[in-house]
Amino acid sequence: MDFHSEKPIYLQITDMISDRILSGELKDGDRIPSVREYGAEIGVNPNTMVRVYEKLTADGVIFNKRGIGYFVSENASETVLSARRKEFLEKEVPAILQRMRLLGLGTEIFNK
Repeated sequence: MDFHSEKPIYLQITDMISDRILSGELKDGDRIPSVREYGAEIGVNPNTMVRVYEKLTADGVIFNKRGIGYFVSENASETVLSARRKEFLEKEVPAILQRMRLLGLGTEIFNK
């Protein structure tokens, strides 16, 4: 986590958990630590972790079994991958293409 980043901490943690899912470290059905456990483990306020878990739940990446805990949803890696691809295509690619235009670079650089 980068406490000096412009990206909110809860989104950095959301990305961190999503990365663990994409890498296969966390698999469908795996239990993840409770809000308090995870917050203590990484050194953030439990309220921050509540926001993380709420976002991941809303995105369909994790789900809550009342009284038992949070678990990785079925097809979570596909959900995360799809969202990451969409974000890349909508935000990063246009910025790269704009930068290429400003630098006078064309697509011919990819043919080298």
